[in-house]
Formats: sequence, C-alpha cells, structure tokens
Amino acid sequence: MTNTNCFGCYLAFFSCIKRNKLSTKNSWRNEMKINMARLLLFFVMSPLITSVQAQTLSGPQALQEKLVQAIEVSSQGQLEILAIKETPLASIYEIELDTGELLYSDESGDYLFAGDMYQTTAAGLMNLSSGTRQVRILERIARIPEEQMIIFSPEVDVQATLTVFTDVDCTYCRALHGDLEALMAQGIQVRYLAYPRGGEAADSYDKMISVWCSDDRHKSLTQAKNGQNLPARECDTPVLSHYDLGNQIGISGTPALIFPDGRLIPGYMDVERLVAMLNLN
Repeated sequence: MTNTNCFGCYLAFFSCIKRNKLSTKNSWRNEMKINMARLLLFFVMSPLITSVQAQTLSGPQALQEKLVQAIEVSSQGQLEILAIKETPLASIYEIELDTGELLYSDESGDYLFAGDMYQTTAAGLMNLSSGTRQVRILERIARIPEEQMIIFSPEVDVQATLTVFTDVDCTYCRALHGDLEALMAQGIQVRYLAYPRGGEAADSYDKMISVWCSDDRHKSLTQAKNGQNLPARECDTPVLSHYDLGNQIGISGTPALIFPDGRLIPGYMDVERLVAMLNLN
C-alpha cells in the first residue's frame, strides 16, 4: 500500500523549497537537485495515491486529473502543473511544473521520472526536453518591459539580440562587457538583466540597485564593472524580480546568455564564438 502521508511530506518539503529559493544563496540549487532526486525516487518506488491506484487512464486529461490531486492539492497549491503533453515515446507524457522542472510519466500516472529525454538521430542525440524549456524561457523574458533592462544597441541594423543575466562583480561578466563594442559592430544588441549572485545577500546587490537607480544606467553599469565605486542610490528597481526570474528559468551563475531561440547558455564566450552561434557568419 502506498504511504500517502509520506508522499505528502515530500511534496510539502518540495513546496517549501520553492517558496524559499528566491531569497537564499545559490547553494539552494544543489540542495534542490538532491531533494528533487529523493522526491522522484519516491515517485518511482510508489504509486501516487492509493485511492486511484487501480484506475486505467487513457489520455492526458485523465492523467492531469490524477496528478493535480497528487501534486497540486497535496502541496496546497504551492506547485502547479503548467502543461502535460505527449512525447514521441508511446504512452509517455511530459509534465511541466511551474518551478521549471520537467517530469515524465507513464500513461497511468503511477510512476514519474526526471531528466531530459533524447532521441537518437543520424546526426547524433537530439534533446527533446530543451524545446519546452526554450519556449517557456522566451515567454517569461517577453514579459519584462525593455525599459527595465539596460540595452546596448548597435548603430548598424540589429542582426541578433542577446539577453544577458549579469552581476557587476562577476569576472567573466566584465570580460563579456569588454566585448560590447566588438559585438555591436557585428550587429548584436545586448540586453542586460540583473542577477546578483546570492540575491539580496550578495555584495553586488546594492551596487546593482545603484546602477538601476542611476540617471545614466549605461555609464553606471560600465563604471561598476570596471570596479569603480558608485554613490549609494535607492529607488524602486527590478533587480530582485530579475534575480527571481533567473532562478525560475534555471540560472545559477553569471553571465547567463539567452539566445533568440530561447537557448540558455551559461558562461563567457568570445565574440567569434557568439557570432557563430548566432549564425551571423
């Protein structure tokens, strides 16, 4: 028999992680991965709910009804299923949670597993899970008004736009910022969002508040990345909401680059490689 009380405890714990993750340091992500693995091990080892254990489900609607009860209701609304869709693998469905995690379920809904789904092709392995993530990332980025970003635009026609989550104290963010002129010469527009690593506890948090409160954000951002001290400023800024968004889409370090197709690529890349990845050659 399934221990539904134990299942509820796992969901409550996972929900608590979701509520608290946006205000903790980046060590949260490693802890979350461990706890997610424990939760999913429980999923795999046990049917979700005893009362529906014997049901035979035939489609995503029935599957959703079962998982809503098991996940959304049991977590008291702290977790939400955004979508359930078919995969190329017969009777296996992709389940997207509002935390950004993707789960996969059999048709009965009794068993789930986490991880990316790959398809073998003549060209190699194709990540089928990345498409869902890219669409969701683009949707969330599109909700941010551009006036909340710091945008460096080329004088020539824009050929491509990179959205970059940045931290003014990050060494590789500074290296990327040093490439701005070369990037813009290639027609690449760079849109900066704030990601002070560690959130409000980060040393860079107040610096980024000062940047976003500046009358000349472009100048202040460059000064901060050059290590210059900025006068303390306070105003209503999107810095924390940018940081929260970064966590929601899976960012754990900087720089984090969002490509026009929704790909999230962590780390610094030189101009030549970026131009190639943007297909601007």
